[in-house]
Amino acid sequence: MPKKPQILNVKTVAKTRLFHVEAIELEFSNGVITQYERLNNNSSGAVLAVPMIDADTVLLIREYAAGADRYELALPKGRIEWGEEVIKAADREMMEEVGYGARQLTLLKTLTSAPGYSSQLTYIVLAEDLYAQRLPGDEPEAIEVVPWRLSQLDELLQCDDCTEARSIAALYMVRDLMMKKHKADG
Repeated sequence: MPKKPQILNVKTVAKTRLFHVEAIELEFSNGVITQYERLNNNSSGAVLAVPMIDADTVLLIREYAAGADRYELALPKGRIEWGEEVIKAADREMMEEVGYGARQLTLLKTLTSAPGYSSQLTYIVLAEDLYAQRLPGDEPEAIEVVPWRLSQLDELLQCDDCTEARSIAALYMVRDLMMKKHKADG
């Protein structure tokens, strides 16, 4: 594995409520000095929950995505508050967005989105043994909850409004996990 470049200088280029853009001067092991820009995420990361009503049915949400300027069909997600545990954040986001909590929550994997320029981490959490529980959320409008069968995942990916890569990756992970569980039980 190559040796990581040495960071020579870090400078803030722009900062907003959500984004902190940094210019990073790097020296690589071969002596090349160059500058990269990155979005430095000063938060605790984000969670993406996979709420399973049963072994084949997941709860998706349809909500407005400002970056794409359209409604997207994806999994419930949100930022982790300072000091909040990943599992607690996933449970809270589900209660806010789909109206369910979970008795069994399992951290599956941590994903990055565009790690070449973003430090954002997303924790994928499987939620099982759901129960009805609603918490008020911070969304400006009601979120539509859409049950979908994992056995029909290929059809979901044909929908024009299902493009969020973290959700798609998580759905494949959970579908494969559920198939393995089913084989082991049957």
